[in-house]
Amino acid sequence: MLDWRGHVAEATSANVFFVKDRTLHTPLPDCFLNGITRQTVIELAGALDYQVVERTILPTELSDFEECFLTGTAAEITPVRSIDEQRYRPGNACREFIAAYTATVNAG
Repeated sequence: MLDWRGHVAEATSANVFFVKDRTLHTPLPDCFLNGITRQTVIELAGALDYQVVERTILPTELSDFEECFLTGTAAEITPVRSIDEQRYRPGNACREFIAAYTATVNAG
């Protein structure tokens, strides 16, 4: 979904992350919920040796990314295969974050 400015914002009931070169790109939570699962992924990124960049993401940038995943209470971490015509292949980042998130929530 786009925000009122036309920037990539979130999915229905989930936050969005894009991956390129061990960097997570995620929209600034300035007009949507900064979800708990989103915050957990940002914390896990350091331990997994990923950079996190919170920034404005334009729809025209969607082809610049290698992977995409959603985060949320219901979604946990869910890989995305496509957004409109843009296709993504769930890869190492999706696997690493799913494994780290699962270990974190099951440790509690």
